[in-house]
Amino acid sequence: MAFNEEQFKEIVTEFTIDGERLHEIAASFRQDLQLGLRDVELSSMRMLKSYVGLPGGKETGEYLALDFGGTNVRVFRIRLDGGGKYEIVKRVGRPLIVPGEYDYICKDATAEQMFDFIAELIDEAIDGNHEQKFYLGHTFSFPSTQTNLNNARLIIWTKEFATQGVEGEVANDLLVEALKRRGVNNVEPVAVLNDTVAVLLSAAYKTPDIFIGSIYATGHNTCYLEPSIHDPNGVGLGGMILNLECGNFMKLMPNRFDREYDEGSEKPGEQRFEKMVSGRYMGELFGMAIAELLGEKGKKYGLTSVDMSMMILDESEKLTKASDIIMAKVGRELDFEDVKKVRELAKVIVIRSARLVASSFVAIVWQRAGKGKIVHQHVAVDGSVYEKMPLAKENITKALSELLGEDAGKVDTILDNGGSGLGAAIAAAMAVQK
Repeated sequence: MAFNEEQFKEIVTEFTIDGERLHEIAASFRQDLQLGLRDVELSSMRMLKSYVGLPGGKETGEYLALDFGGTNVRVFRIRLDGGGKYEIVKRVGRPLIVPGEYDYICKDATAEQMFDFIAELIDEAIDGNHEQKFYLGHTFSFPSTQTNLNNARLIIWTKEFATQGVEGEVANDLLVEALKRRGVNNVEPVAVLNDTVAVLLSAAYKTPDIFIGSIYATGHNTCYLEPSIHDPNGVGLGGMILNLECGNFMKLMPNRFDREYDEGSEKPGEQRFEKMVSGRYMGELFGMAIAELLGEKGKKYGLTSVDMSMMILDESEKLTKASDIIMAKVGRELDFEDVKKVRELAKVIVIRSARLVASSFVAIVWQRAGKGKIVHQHVAVDGSVYEKMPLAKENITKALSELLGEDAGKVDTILDNGGSGLGAAIAAAMAVQK
């Protein structure tokens, strides 16, 4: 069957954001920021305080970094040499679940089991050295309330974690108890931070003029340095980094596919921005649109953002790879013109995602500038969508240009991957050397 041309055009229009709408979204994001700075209850974003500003670049010494943001836990021993230079002296890592062997994230697992496992990794990272003093920075990427740089109390597990005895507890307190049980009394956790904040610290340590950090991958979030907030117990320069948790930005105009997906999701009404831009959801929206074109509305094909990426990259004369993916996932062999349309649809969804993300960056640039001039700056971005998805980075750049006009040459984006480990080490150095 051939797709209905009018239906296809209508769906493409649904996923297209023109320049006027782009400006409206950026302005709306900025307004939500301003409301949140007055009273966080007024904003759809959480705007969590990190209790840390930017590094000065003179942080030196050897530190431990614990990267705990998913099922793979990693520990690094990192030497900071100052001036943006560093060396990873050692790294160890293991998954928290190995089917058939152990599972520390299931509901039957305990906090003691989980953190004893992490303490074992830390002991391995220091080669069993229980004499030398080590300060540890902890990237803990789960929803937490924080009252200072070293205190993050888990609100609720996400990412399929169900370990008992951790929700409501301070993560580093559980870690210290586990280290003591193992006899590792020479490791002192001194900083805990979100992975997005870690990306900003990592990038700012290596490159000047970075005030915004973002993760654009399976999920999406952004943080920035807010110059108006100063905490007497905070560390770092220039104010305080706010972890926006902007995946929950709500003041948008979602299309009918966005609304339908949200209504059927695990948490309807939450993370609306993330559901429109991140890698986890792009494939779902793509599949919903294809199902409608095929007259199979509601059918799920299991398409992913990786499938979309491979289709977009297929520039062969017969679009062989794209056709094969459609056959494998959709179970139909489409004619060449319809394969072209499916590939075009993948492009449109990725471009929309990039434009939305760019609008949030510009909103923060505007907010930081206030009534003054926009300064030259880079936005540090980590994540597979930004790094690997065709059309993502270039359409962020295009959208920045549209929104910033004559100031477009002052703002660009740079890749900073691996920031979760380095950022945690930098935070530890900042806490110790303040």
